[in-house]
Amino acid sequence: MSVVSDSNHWMFISSNGGLTAGRKNSQYALFPYYTDDKITESAGITGSKSIFQVNTGNETLLWEPFCNRNADSYRITRNLYKNIFGNKIMFEEINHDMGLTFRYEWNSSNLYGFVRKATLQNHSGANRDIALLDGLQNLMPYGVEPNMQIQASNLADAYKRSELVPESGLGIYALSAIIVDKAEPSEALKANVAWSIGLPNPQYLLSSLQLDRFRRMETVTPEADVKGEKGAYFVLSSLSLSDGAAHSWKTVANVNHDHAQVIALSREIADGNGLHERLEQDVEAGTRALRQLVTASDGLRLSNDTIKDTRHYSNVLFNLMRGGTFDFNYQIEKWDLSGYLKNASKSVYKSCEDRLQSLPEVFSLTKLNAWLEDSDNPDLYRLIKEYLPLKFSRRHGDPSRPWNQFSINTRSEIDGSKILDYQGNWRDIFQNWEALAHSYPGFIEGMIFKFLNATTFDGYNPYRVTKGGFDWETIEPDNPWSYIGYWGDHQIIYLLKFLEFYRSRSSHGLNGLLANESFVYANVPYRIKPYKHIARDPKNTIDFDEASDHAIRARVAVNGADGALLVNTSEDIHHVNFLEKILATVLAKMSNFIPEGGIWMNTQRPEWNDANNALVGNGVSMVTLYYLRRFLNFFREVLKQSNGAEVEVSEEMAVFF
Repeated sequence: MSVVSDSNHWMFISSNGGLTAGRKNSQYALFPYYTDDKITESAGITGSKSIFQVNTGNETLLWEPFCNRNADSYRITRNLYKNIFGNKIMFEEINHDMGLTFRYEWNSSNLYGFVRKATLQNHSGANRDIALLDGLQNLMPYGVEPNMQIQASNLADAYKRSELVPESGLGIYALSAIIVDKAEPSEALKANVAWSIGLPNPQYLLSSLQLDRFRRMETVTPEADVKGEKGAYFVLSSLSLSDGAAHSWKTVANVNHDHAQVIALSREIADGNGLHERLEQDVEAGTRALRQLVTASDGLRLSNDTIKDTRHYSNVLFNLMRGGTFDFNYQIEKWDLSGYLKNASKSVYKSCEDRLQSLPEVFSLTKLNAWLEDSDNPDLYRLIKEYLPLKFSRRHGDPSRPWNQFSINTRSEIDGSKILDYQGNWRDIFQNWEALAHSYPGFIEGMIFKFLNATTFDGYNPYRVTKGGFDWETIEPDNPWSYIGYWGDHQIIYLLKFLEFYRSRSSHGLNGLLANESFVYANVPYRIKPYKHIARDPKNTIDFDEASDHAIRARVAVNGADGALLVNTSEDIHHVNFLEKILATVLAKMSNFIPEGGIWMNTQRPEWNDANNALVGNGVSMVTLYYLRRFLNFFREVLKQSNGAEVEVSEEMAVFF
């Protein structure tokens, strides 16, 4: 399961309690970032661990909830709960023989990190005296790269150091040095942290080395400095619970703390004044913020079917996490727009810098469009239209797929300021925006501009789309997952859904776009081979132009993201109109039409639906064929309304036609 937050927390957790979690991306992991099978296998050695010595009056019994080691010794019931909003998960074990229930719940706090709430309840009909050991196992220090953890975890363990601040009970998890194979100093200047609140007279362990001693009811020695071992944070304490009583406590952990943050946190814990309330308030503030994010995109509904309502909320939540959601309705903030323009094109930004200053700090999309009407710069027009103030987007986070990378950019690590950002695979971004457009129809034109301007002259699209432009796959000789190819799948479908929606809101809106010369081509360094070469080897259809790749990246470094656009013989950005972009898309499909078959996938990548049908890239797509017919019928009606207006197209496109 994925347990989310309104901030940059990520957690993948198995129903048996094994988990990985962290903030922003896998570089900032609190527990080792592994694939799904290893997450499930890690239950009992990673994450939550609780052991109770229960005095029943006649004897002292050992109970280790959620552990199969002694599960057959008692009559137990286990339950798993996830809240409607998707940011809390609770594990519960009821020991019917002892008359005790233990539950722990994962929460998130933007200020404090991951908050594990634990509760032990007595319903035995008698008093219970309990000695407990409770906390977290296999805590990562700051600075261990994911690949290092996967390939050389034993070496990483040798560098680990776990320290305790006795005054506050704060655990500090760091490396003795950043792990590098070079004869140079490499200090580890940050740490991950863990602490606890709510248990009386606590003592602490910083490793799992003495768990078996506690299980055997032997004396356990508190730890304050542990080197060369996997980190852990355990609290030793005792409770006396009368019948019907319960006791709750919290364990909190976070990542990426520098010296000043560690000192400030340690003082806050030692002081303790109002800490419990601040922690609770921040957790609940996160829940409200997450609910508001989903509500703003029509994710909350009320019917007589709670399960369907919850499912709808979940669908909208995960849609937003992939494609993003708009920051605040149709409001634009000047600081973000300015930064976006500067990153996209230094020359365009310089040309309009003075005019930008005339805009207020916050203004509406309507005002921005009115401001744009005074400009005759096609690149400024294009960039403003493409600007989408999205947030909360992240790429795939599923750790089971080796090609999945994600980075949750919500706040600046430097000053904590808001970040508006989106990134995702082509298919994911535009598929998710199809639903988002129904909640924010005023941005549909921007979605269309972004879609079309990220396609190439030969009618295909690159791999990923981001706020800062687009990128493509390159050949990595040592990576077996490395592969190149155009991801042209579902192009027709997504674009058509956008255009149909746009036309439903403005019946003549497309007519005004047909001859609009503010469109461009993405310059991806792929070269589709001539037909005779493709016919000879239909699985090897694209060459990677390494020289072009270097040249494009050099232009981007100098000019901004617009350096990755196609230029003409004068080295200026090649501008075309809307209808040419549509024509390029249609011709790319029609030139690969096999009568009575389908659209041949000739670019080393399959149509996703057809890949599921085992056609892979060396086959024909029926999905694209069906939508291409609907696409052509749609434009037949659009062009009927255009009154036969003429539009210019590039000479090469006329030849292609």
